[in-house]
Amino acid sequence: MDWKEVLRRRLATPNTGPNRKKSEQELKDEEMDLFTKYYSEWKGGRKNTNEFYKTIPRFYYRLPAEDEVLLQKLREESRAVFLQRKSRELLDNEELQNLWFLLDKHQTPPMIGEEAMINYESFLKVGEKAGPKCKQFFTAKVFAKLLHTDSYGRISIMQFFNYVMRKVWLHQTRIGLSLYDVAGQGYLRESDLENYILELIPTLPQLDGLEKSFYSFYVCTAVRKFFFFLDPLRTGKIKIQDILACSFLDDLLELRDEELSKESQETNWFSAPSALRVYGQYLNLDKDHNGMLSKEELSRYGTATMTNVFLDRVFQECLTYDGEMDYKTYLDFVLALENRKEPAALQYIFKLLDIENKGYLNVFSLNYFFRAIQELMKIHGQDPVSFQDVKDEIFDMVKPKDPLKISLQDLINSNQGDTVTTILIDLNGFWTYENREALVANDNENSAELDDT
Repeated sequence: MDWKEVLRRRLATPNTGPNRKKSEQELKDEEMDLFTKYYSEWKGGRKNTNEFYKTIPRFYYRLPAEDEVLLQKLREESRAVFLQRKSRELLDNEELQNLWFLLDKHQTPPMIGEEAMINYESFLKVGEKAGPKCKQFFTAKVFAKLLHTDSYGRISIMQFFNYVMRKVWLHQTRIGLSLYDVAGQGYLRESDLENYILELIPTLPQLDGLEKSFYSFYVCTAVRKFFFFLDPLRTGKIKIQDILACSFLDDLLELRDEELSKESQETNWFSAPSALRVYGQYLNLDKDHNGMLSKEELSRYGTATMTNVFLDRVFQECLTYDGEMDYKTYLDFVLALENRKEPAALQYIFKLLDIENKGYLNVFSLNYFFRAIQELMKIHGQDPVSFQDVKDEIFDMVKPKDPLKISLQDLINSNQGDTVTTILIDLNGFWTYENREALVANDNENSAELDDT
């Protein structure tokens, strides 16, 4: 055989030698074979150690359907029993009094002023005598949490007792809210929270003066604050944990205090004077007495200096009925304007300012709203301020990541969101900002005159 034939056959035969370079697919197949081999060996090796690995434990339990009445009743009954058991695990008044007596008996001298202290050794002794319900509070972690700068390594008895009281109150409140959790999923729908607050009204002495005919409006006013701030995505439900974590429930339950000051009532959204104020404003704006507000009626809100452009956006974006706003939508509007420093309020207003739905404000958006401010200034006989100056001031205040765009997060991070939004939507707010230095000077002069007298 001549060498040409040998070479032709050699080229036609695939290379199977040890030095042959494997293709990418062959490498993947080999890798998978090795993985399967070793995984099978590992799984087989553990086979005799624990038979539980053969099955996946159940982790999902379907909620009963509406027509499964028996299953629903069973679930409701089991939840009620569970909550009752949890309630019995809490310290009652007698047990709390006994705890205070034990703490006072085991205080460690010397006292700091009038404040009794206790060291860790005595702390553990009290824990042993207080009973099983108190065991969770007498841990090294709790002691360390309350330990501050005492040179003897002690904690304040009053601080510890307040800590226990706060924990007990939180658990009691959580159980109370859970009773209204119809779905049993750890959240409350709007109707659930309405029922909770409606049944809470008779237990709040500060609301004794409310007429029963006003209850429904009061409940709507109170519930709206929870959902405006705790349900930013408007899902129609809020977690019980979020309700407990925020201060709103504290404000609401503050109305149990029969001697609550007038100043505290005025600043508390849930007080009777505050609810009557908001509802009274709504009725005063409703000139045609149809129970709804038109754009013209809403324009008289506050100082009646909001721009038509902004009001147009309110009625474009917010829920309306035949072009008019109901009380619930009005409450969102009021909460946003009265709390402009809060992220939820800024999110509400930002959505109205973002006319192009781009998720940011650019020069076009700012100019679109500020032109309306300039027009109002002309109507009131004032010289319009240059938009370029205002635009530069806004960008200087916010300092956005992108020098040409202002995002919602930029507004929140700058702590100037309330000022920026006021400049763009309200002539009176813009005038106050523009003349802030003169107003401060006048305040100082007035204060000096009062001091002289």
